[in-house]
Amino acid sequence: MTTKEQFLTEHNKLSPINFKATMEMLTTFKAEKPSLFKSNDWPINRIRRPFIFWLTSLTREEKLKISNNII
Repeated sequence: MTTKEQFLTEHNKLSPINFKATMEMLTTFKAEKPSLFKSNDWPINRIRRPFIFWLTSLTREEKLKISNNII
């Protein structure tokens, strides 16, 4: 089982600076993509690719809103 915190650590370790994530981003992603989650598990091999696609679809302004909790 992979926790959200473990997923974030591993994702950020594997990612270039422009793909770094925050806990707020993960929370928003899970809220927008609930079908990917059967439990509180964050399996890196199943969730990371959809997360990257979602992350790259965000505009700079959307990323700032999420980071500032303005949704």
